[in-house]
Amino acid sequence: MMGLPGFVEGYGTVHPWCAEAEAPARAVIPARRAVGRAQVLPDLDAALSAAGVRDGMCLSFHHHLRNGDAVLNAVMAAVAQAGLGDMVLAPSSVFPVHAPLADHMARGVAVGLRTGYVSGPVAAALAQGALARPAVLGTHGGRARDIETGRASIDVAFIAAAMADRAGNLTGAEGPAAFGPIGYGRVDAARARVVVAVTDCLVDRLPCAPDIPAEQVDFIVPVARIGDARGIASGTTRIAGDEGGGRIADMAASLIEASGVLRGGMSFQTGAGGISLAVARRLGRRMAARGVVGGFASGGITAPLVALHRAGLLRELRDVQAFDLQAVKSYRRDAGHVGMSASDYANPQRGDAVVNQLDAVILGAAEVDLGFNVNVTTGGDGVILGGSGGHADCAAGAGLCVIVTRMSARGGRARIVERVRTRTTPGCCVDAVVSEAGIAINPARADLCARAKAAGLPVVTLEQMRAQGPSGAARVDSDDAGPVVAVCEYRDGRVIDVVRAGEGRP
Repeated sequence: MMGLPGFVEGYGTVHPWCAEAEAPARAVIPARRAVGRAQVLPDLDAALSAAGVRDGMCLSFHHHLRNGDAVLNAVMAAVAQAGLGDMVLAPSSVFPVHAPLADHMARGVAVGLRTGYVSGPVAAALAQGALARPAVLGTHGGRARDIETGRASIDVAFIAAAMADRAGNLTGAEGPAAFGPIGYGRVDAARARVVVAVTDCLVDRLPCAPDIPAEQVDFIVPVARIGDARGIASGTTRIAGDEGGGRIADMAASLIEASGVLRGGMSFQTGAGGISLAVARRLGRRMAARGVVGGFASGGITAPLVALHRAGLLRELRDVQAFDLQAVKSYRRDAGHVGMSASDYANPQRGDAVVNQLDAVILGAAEVDLGFNVNVTTGGDGVILGGSGGHADCAAGAGLCVIVTRMSARGGRARIVERVRTRTTPGCCVDAVVSEAGIAINPARADLCARAKAAGLPVVTLEQMRAQGPSGAARVDSDDAGPVVAVCEYRDGRVIDVVRAGEGRP
């Protein structure tokens, strides 16, 4: 984390984020309506023509199939085959399955990228400066705000639908590649100039309420497959079962109980990391033991949260995307499992956003520094490994934000560091960090510290925690580092950090 430049070529003037200043609100533009009944087209080539796709446009996609998605690759192959280029892409997230996009970047088919999360070959290509302009890495809530205010103007939204009817109603709940709610695509459908639904299951009439109504859909393209839903449960969405991860999860659950939020009607969210998911299970046991029935769990819904809901420990699941097939099945069958848009979930301009109603959130980290700043954008070696997604949104909105992390990454690199390499979530939004060494509590939360000590929990400082972990590799930060390859925007649109080419050097 270095000082920010005042101007970035290909991005423009940098308006730095700071905790003391509030970013101005932007006016929301009206939602669009499609003109007439949705038209069924024979293929993606016809869709590009009908939608008027031309060089330099902004195309958007959603990531509910995660590492099983086939729609972005198919559309970009059609774009390249049509000889189009200079495209700016606005997918809600990018995964390893989208590796062909790296070649499109190298050949100038895509010259810009705005997303909340990027990993795999595309992330590696970004780090090597493959794009003509810096990528913009924002938050899920910030993306929704940008689209609704026109700050990010979408020319054509390509929306994967697990099932579509001939009128244009779309759902992710039914079909051979059912993936759950279309929470991110709902924002795009409401504001894009043209909306193209891509589906491998076209029916005369949906058997359920639509995630996206026909009035927002212009064209429908039937394809052989939109992807493989088995790829939804990918990456970190596995519950930690080892002794170290279990100890961290136990301490985090104990801290939440000691904080006083473990009470009737409580609401919480867990990240997709293995330890975060383990915390959810432990919270469920404590809720059952105390006879506590929570109000809701939110975010990307997973099997542990579905289990709590089915056990009667949560009245509702508020879902912006399913993180595994159990969640997909629950969304299809359970009336208490409700979908929401990314704007409903985390738009920073909405006081009623679900993240603002959270009593507690449990999130992971690639690095945490002595100022409680969190990095989930790059590894300690500078390699791009993800991005904020909903991390900064939830941390800002929740009443209690707990970061759970091991003290060392694979290979022995330290995760508790003096300064994070890339700041994703500012320390002012983090209340506690839990690792194998104990619980470090932000000095601004003296009340939480007192409760934790009264409960006999192992409270330590971040300095003590860092001293017990690996020292990590030495690195040099300098203002004459390589060119900026990604600009990291905080949820309000201001810049919280940048990623430079060559930062992966030890």
